Amino acid sequence: MNDGLPHVSGPPTLEDVARAAGVSRATVSRVINGIRNVDPAIQERVRQAIALTGYAPNQAARSLVTRRTGAIALIVSGAGSGEENPFPGQVFADPFFGRVAGGVVGHLRPLGVHPILMFADTLESRDQVIGYLRQGNADGAILVSISAEDTLPKLLADASLPAVLFARPVRPIPISYVDVAHRAGGKLAADHLVARGCRRLATISGPLDLPAAQDRLAGFQEAMAVHGHPYIPHAEGNFTFASGEAAMERLLAEHPDLDGVFAANDVMAQGAMVVLGQHGRRVPGDVAVVGFDDSSAALACRPPLTTVRHPVEDMAAEMARLLMVHIEQPDHPVTSKIFEPTLVVRESA
Repeated sequence: MNDGLPHVSGPPTLEDVARAAGVSRATVSRVINGIRNVDPAIQERVRQAIALTGYAPNQAARSLVTRRTGAIALIVSGAGSGEENPFPGQVFADPFFGRVAGGVVGHLRPLGVHPILMFADTLESRDQVIGYLRQGNADGAILVSISAEDTLPKLLADASLPAVLFARPVRPIPISYVDVAHRAGGKLAADHLVARGCRRLATISGPLDLPAAQDRLAGFQEAMAVHGHPYIPHAEGNFTFASGEAAMERLLAEHPDLDGVFAANDVMAQGAMVVLGQHGRRVPGDVAVVGFDDSSAALACRPPLTTVRHPVEDMAAEMARLLMVHIEQPDHPVTSKIFEPTLVVRESA
């Protein structure tokens, strides 16, 4: 088949792309290197020609022009006290982090940008992350911080490094972030449980030094007050299965007649449902249960868990998009994007 291109041996070159697009070699170079003064229609012709010829830019040569590595750091951070802990294992065991990585990679892959996974679980590793970025080994950072005492978000902001944070920072700092409307999610759970006829409710919160946990609890409590329930018992967990079990044990001991539970994430809800079963309480016949996240843990529950959907993949993709804007436009102002939650009704409530 004749594709209209000259048949040459060896890999396609910049000149091959220029001939296929009907433009100069310099124009192709400007498009590849992200220089903006090229008409959008011509940019599209060049991209089509790149796809047609199979041309792959030389990353080393491109980096000399753009001053970019084509990589970003995806950082999971919990640095606070500096004490050692089994942090990476906890991260890989939690479905939340896989969803974040999937959303980031899904957005960056078509752009030819690759994430480098980094952990900042001790003060030493935090300093290594900052040094890595300062030395220009990555063009920017996407940060998932799971500790209220984590200083890494502020260090990134103080260093004026391109960065986007997952979730509102604990303290106001000039860093872009993406989050979900947690209070609205708590209200969705309350409204649904009340509509089901639940009257003796309790809730399992996340760690209350984190804004997300505070807001989910407040949203649930405020909505319940509107429904005429000014006091809602609660037990604090830390977003793990074991903490959900322990919290449910405490709530049952203190309030054995409860008929509805809102857990601030699906993993804790899963632990709570195990304990309810051990105490002979049927879900949802005796106790209705609602979680938060709509993660794989919700589908692993028996019965499947009704939950507030936390659109993690979409949020992670938006973080990647926003980070690329900060990389390409260093003067772009600090920005936030808040997503709305939705309720996913299954069999547990």
